[in-house]
Amino acid sequence: MPTVKQVIDIIDQIAPFSLAESWDNSGLQAGDPGWQVSKILISLDVADKALAEAEKLGCDMLITHHPLIMSPEKQIDFSRMPGTAILTSARSRIALVCAHTNLDKAQDGLNDYLAQKLGIFHTHVFLADVMEDESAGLVQGLGRIGQLEGSMALEQLACRIKEKLGIPRVRIIGNPGNMVSTAVLCSGSGGSLTAQFLNSGMDVYITGDLKYHEARDIESHGKSAVDVGHFYSESIAVELLKIRLGQVFDALGYQIIINTYDQEQDPFLTI
Repeated sequence: MPTVKQVIDIIDQIAPFSLAESWDNSGLQAGDPGWQVSKILISLDVADKALAEAEKLGCDMLITHHPLIMSPEKQIDFSRMPGTAILTSARSRIALVCAHTNLDKAQDGLNDYLAQKLGIFHTHVFLADVMEDESAGLVQGLGRIGQLEGSMALEQLACRIKEKLGIPRVRIIGNPGNMVSTAVLCSGSGGSLTAQFLNSGMDVYITGDLKYHEARDIESHGKSAVDVGHFYSESIAVELLKIRLGQVFDALGYQIIINTYDQEQDPFLTI
């Protein structure tokens, strides 16, 4: 059986940790790199229910998109997160590992997968971060830019996105009748890239967590946006990681069982 470190090295091949943003904390969150791994659970977040499912299934590793620890902790309280997760990790020998902004930026990573899901073609990196091999065209970075399946009204695009991602509702910015054919997308919180979108010449911005003043800027420029929410733009990371890890495990002959946790929900409820 491979070790935790060997699985982390495989994740590094799929989504190099060197791509992670400076503020991010991708990689091993808790556990022993030498533990052996035969069963994995993948979820979006390190949450009590996901940890309980990992224990129930007898998993050796919980891989998430979002990190358990984002900023330094001054004390570890086992009665609340992240302490409860660390305690579970130690007691049940479940290594906690995450692939966050490195997975967002990687070639064939989360943003490419989101573009594929939404039917956005001829994509390339929106904000290039690292060019590892110029001759091979390997450019990685934040967001993607590309063309829609055809020209359509903003309202029609929003309905398509709802259908393809299984979203009950989305927020749109701009006239619902605005015709759009080119798009910028960024999984997760993309508000910080609003200015770059407005300077890109593209018609519509697809992302999550847009703030009020960012929405006003988009509106005042006569542009359009679809805010799908942070959760729905990134929940597909679970199936992506299962696919990519499964491919490598099969190629290496690793007999590792990969489970996915499908009970997560958007923490925001509309009433």
